[in-house]
Amino acid sequence: MRETVFDFLEGYDLLGAFWVTVQLTLYSAVGSLIWGTLLAAMRASPVPLMRGFGAGYVNVVRNIPLTVIIVFTSLGLFQTLGVSLGADDFGTINFRLAVLGLIAYTSAFVCEALRSGINTVPVGQSEAARAIGLSFPQVLSLIVLPQAFRSVVGPLANVLIALTKNTTVAAAIGVAEAATLMREMIENEAQLILISALFAFGFICLTLPTGLFLGWVSKKVAVRR
Repeated sequence: MRETVFDFLEGYDLLGAFWVTVQLTLYSAVGSLIWGTLLAAMRASPVPLMRGFGAGYVNVVRNIPLTVIIVFTSLGLFQTLGVSLGADDFGTINFRLAVLGLIAYTSAFVCEALRSGINTVPVGQSEAARAIGLSFPQVLSLIVLPQAFRSVVGPLANVLIALTKNTTVAAAIGVAEAATLMREMIENEAQLILISALFAFGFICLTLPTGLFLGWVSKKVAVRR
């Protein structure tokens, strides 16, 4: 009976599609964490120009639909400006452009999560560090950010889960991830409910363990005040 129900899966690389989704998530998560941390540092900077850039970037980017950003990376950067990010074949170019778009979008939310963590660090600690001669980068990297990261593991976990689901937008530029395969299967097979349930289960398998694990980490590393 099971073979009859799932016969429609033959000829489709389901695991390969979800592997592309995992890769999109991992590369985008690392890039978003790096760029989002830099943006958070800019927003906490004593330099007005850097604070203005950080605030402007976050307020603009997080209010633009992700689909618009992803489509712009393909139509604007690649097809208009010829930016290929060092790739030769069309599939790799689209994959890298999708990662770039996801990083640009998600880093704004990482920045805001980190900024909320920075605000939980007592001002007296930063003032004491500056009093003994530490520079702003030293205060930020040695005192503020380590505590900020520990206090925002939960919010960052939510951003990571949202990023995992947002990878489906990469289908708009032809990246062969899970949503692209789901659309193809729905068009070719008369199993709408079963296909939808199958892909929903796949995303639950990706996001639920991540949320549970990072929730546990959040409790373990939380700053006791």
